[in-house]
Amino acid sequence: MELNFLTAISPLDGRYRQKVHELDVYFSEYGLIKYRLLVEIEYFIALCEIPLPQLADFKKENFNALRSFYDEFGLKDAERIKETERITNHDVKAVEYFLKEKFFKAGWGKWNEFIHFGLTSQDINNTAVPLSLKDAFSEVYFPLFFELRETLATYADEWKDIPMLARTHGQPASPTRLGKEISVFIARIDEQSKYFAQIPYSAKFGGATGNLNAHKVAYPDIDWISFANNFVNETLGLQRSHPTTQIDHYDNLAALFDNLRRINTILIDLARDIWHYISMDYFSQKIKKGEIGSSAMPHKINPIDFENGEGNLGYANAIFEHLSTKLPVSRLQRDLTDSTVLRNIGVPIGHTIIAFSSLLKGLNKLIVNTDRIKNDLERNWVVVAEAVQTILRREGYHKPYEALLELTRTNQKITSESILEFIENLDISNEVKTELKAISPFNFTGY
Repeated sequence: MELNFLTAISPLDGRYRQKVHELDVYFSEYGLIKYRLLVEIEYFIALCEIPLPQLADFKKENFNALRSFYDEFGLKDAERIKETERITNHDVKAVEYFLKEKFFKAGWGKWNEFIHFGLTSQDINNTAVPLSLKDAFSEVYFPLFFELRETLATYADEWKDIPMLARTHGQPASPTRLGKEISVFIARIDEQSKYFAQIPYSAKFGGATGNLNAHKVAYPDIDWISFANNFVNETLGLQRSHPTTQIDHYDNLAALFDNLRRINTILIDLARDIWHYISMDYFSQKIKKGEIGSSAMPHKINPIDFENGEGNLGYANAIFEHLSTKLPVSRLQRDLTDSTVLRNIGVPIGHTIIAFSSLLKGLNKLIVNTDRIKNDLERNWVVVAEAVQTILRREGYHKPYEALLELTRTNQKITSESILEFIENLDISNEVKTELKAISPFNFTGY
């Protein structure tokens, strides 16, 4: 069978391919290989800059040509490495051999043994993965995340003066404003997004079991700890974990995934609220010509973008939770369970990106039905009871809460007229009566 998006097992590589294709260069097998190659090359250059005695005659003019190996890295190069891997059965060693071939072709064969010098595979993997993750967030995640945030901010401002019936426990409650309710979600994601600046992209770089054993035994007079710190922190722009075992302890990576999960949870809450507002007819949705909501009911315009967003966010969170609880746990100095799990970090990010796109699409289709919102307020004058009893408390009125309780718990429908009649019959000053009569569901909205 021909392989295409119709035969893909994962919807990320099938149905949703066009929505997440930008993540290819970071989280695909090709992307991982390219980032491994980048780390290997930058490490070799760093050894030249010490310089190690045996590398002193490697010309700095060659550095640009060396970096072109990853700058110009293509699918054919990746396929060549995968061919080698089928023989070695070791993915990182295949990258090392590929780079050595490049060195021979460039006439640099005498320096070949300083490729991957003193390193273990995890020195490459545990720098390549966080580096790819950092770039993916900078280039793909954050632009879409902040577009979503700014869309919400635009609506919060546009709708800030629209009074709306609030519902607590699903029941009518003291009125609020539509814009303010959107602002709640902005404040929540803003609070959680602060942690992005506090959680470093950590990387392990310390040889076979984290102690730089091979480096120290070969060149005992070099300060390899300072070298490793500088290479990871300055050259790669990550933060070196120290001390470590053979692998990074992944605690900061777990914190990042937990933070992503919290943000996704907030957006699930948003999606469900908007879904309810649509079902209450507070919002209608722009109709796209030719679009069908139901195969049986022609009238339907379903809130599918918010449902799609909720579903993808939930799926992403399930994987983020596994990543954050599994990765920090490893047997003794290292087992291999982190390797297969790390290959999947693009999956929850991909589903998160799909969710962001769906939420943006849905938000941009919303039309506020102010008449429906006003009618709901008009039908629920009962919500001014809180305002009335609070002012009566201020005035020292005898049992004001109980008086309003008796009024509002009767079987009669509470209207503006029944509220005004109740106020008129109160034993209070005309000045306070005037104050109370000015209150309505449309202006009792607080700050």
